[in-house]
Amino acid sequence: MDKQELLNEYKNVFNEDGEAVYFSPGRINVIGEHTDYNGGHVFPCAISLGTYGVYGARLDKTVAMYSENMEDGAVVTFDLDSNESEKDESRSWVNYFKGMIIYLKDLGYQIDHGFNLLVHGNLPYGAGLSSSASIELLMGTILKDQFDLDVAQLDLVKLGQKTENQFVGLNSGIMDQFAVGMGKKDNAIFLDCSTLEYKYLPLELGDYEIVIMSTNKKHSLASSKYNERVAECQEAVKRLNKKLNISKLGELDEETFDQYTYLINDETLIKRARHAVSENQRTLRAIDAMQKNDLEELGRLINASHISLHYDYEVSGKELDTLAENAWQQPGVLGARMIGGGFAGSAIAIVRKDKAQELKENVGKIYREKIGYDASFYDAEVVGGPQRI
Repeated sequence: MDKQELLNEYKNVFNEDGEAVYFSPGRINVIGEHTDYNGGHVFPCAISLGTYGVYGARLDKTVAMYSENMEDGAVVTFDLDSNESEKDESRSWVNYFKGMIIYLKDLGYQIDHGFNLLVHGNLPYGAGLSSSASIELLMGTILKDQFDLDVAQLDLVKLGQKTENQFVGLNSGIMDQFAVGMGKKDNAIFLDCSTLEYKYLPLELGDYEIVIMSTNKKHSLASSKYNERVAECQEAVKRLNKKLNISKLGELDEETFDQYTYLINDETLIKRARHAVSENQRTLRAIDAMQKNDLEELGRLINASHISLHYDYEVSGKELDTLAENAWQQPGVLGARMIGGGFAGSAIAIVRKDKAQELKENVGKIYREKIGYDASFYDAEVVGGPQRI
């Protein structure tokens, strides 16, 4: 978005000039889905779709927020001191900002005056591109910059996850906040979610590109079956610990898991755990494939990831399956799968650049016929983390 356009929007709402403009990216995950809270590996990157914020300081203790993406046109206010810890039940988007403020103050950081904040996201709402982590790290970045907070970037990432888990109530892993907060241009992040060891790997796809395919079906992970999947995996670990000493499913390879499935002895729990174990191993193999520049193997692993998410983890749904399965049939496509928490949201396809438009047209037509409304398609540009612009 144009910076001046954002400043104009701020002036229209708050009747004063904005002081600073910030951007925080969204994210996609090439492979490694639902492995982060299972102590496995992921391979995400930050993308050029994200959330913008225009900041202006106030002399009082009021925080006033306005979102261009909300239809009610309301400026939401709260006091930094008196009612900051109360969740806003009517406007859930505010809670991602509130949580970051609260947890930074809890750690002793001084946020000693209020501010106005205009928010404008160009992430498709409910697209599973991690708008919540984008918002959390936007707030963390603004507070760090404007209040001169001596807080490490990794600590902001962890506070973003804490906001998601404890303030919002979604038992997610750390991947989304890590991908957004630690993003690097033209690189994906190979992250071990159990140790937070990571390394940047160039996302070199040669003649291919990543296309994001959004279902345009609204969803909220916090009210979906996401937390149920987390609990199912925890129960599987508990049963495996009758013989094994593990804390997360990511510690197992497929052979070990296969030998001890009798301890779980429940069809649903075995399927859930099998996905967590196999997806982690697929991610490790995908990294090897990329480093060998074997994009065809990477594509097959991405397809296998979707099958596992569909049949074992059961988090895809008709809309995501329609996008991924029909992308597989298109010329020039190496692989496609759902990304994010699931149940709606988005899928990605790795496709030859000269076949990308054909993919969008063909899959878009099939989707409209089968689902009854349009999907949206976006080209993913890999960018760096949150910043002042």
